[in-house]
Amino acid sequence: MAKSNDSFGKTLGVVIGLCLVCSLVVSSAAVALKPLQEKNKAQDTQKYILEAANLMDRVNGDVASVYDQYIEAKVVDLATGQFDGSIDADAYDQRKAARDTATSVVPQNDIASIKRRASLAKVYLVKNDAGELDSVILPVHGYGLWSTMYAFLALEPDMNTVKAMVYYDFSDSGETPGLGGEVQNPKWKALWVGKKLFDNQGDLKIRVAKMATDKQHDVDALSGATLTSNGVQNTLMFWLGDEGFGPFIANARQGGVL
Repeated sequence: MAKSNDSFGKTLGVVIGLCLVCSLVVSSAAVALKPLQEKNKAQDTQKYILEAANLMDRVNGDVASVYDQYIEAKVVDLATGQFDGSIDADAYDQRKAARDTATSVVPQNDIASIKRRASLAKVYLVKNDAGELDSVILPVHGYGLWSTMYAFLALEPDMNTVKAMVYYDFSDSGETPGLGGEVQNPKWKALWVGKKLFDNQGDLKIRVAKMATDKQHDVDALSGATLTSNGVQNTLMFWLGDEGFGPFIANARQGGVL
């Protein structure tokens, strides 16, 4: 009597074969699509940089060309506050560097809860149509309520006046929509424009406060999102301090790097 074609062994073989074929198709698609995904990710980041630079009105479907025309990326040695011209700024991956013990440090006062900080950081110089410096954009990040939040802080050339505070890379964030997620609310972002980082004595005074009594330095905290607001404040205190962009800002304000 002939064996049945519906035996368990043959069924299992068909299932395994089908799984292998599907896995090969998925893997091949992932490899083939990776360059496109990386390109889209880069352009998405460029879009937020242009938003911080107040240049999105120049974009007519081509983010990359506007970015290339007005934005120059540079790498800063955070320990010295000086530019490091030996590094290709466009190719430098700061997040990857922060995960490598050879290219990062553990902050002594990690109030932003970032765990490790890359020794080198990107900054973005924004030029106007005449080629003059219009603003400087600093990438900052820190822990909010449930996750790390990333932002671009744009400063006027005086390195004291805020031009924009734009949070981005929010797709994987655990911040609650309508609460912590309000960092992306245009009304809240507008509150940052014109605020001063430092007072006349050079002390860091920018503050996210429930009672915004200092019109020069205070930004209203997010209603109902105390921990996220605290996270924004801690992010600024870290990245504008001595272990962040503090040395770079000090050099720039003295005319040493810009």
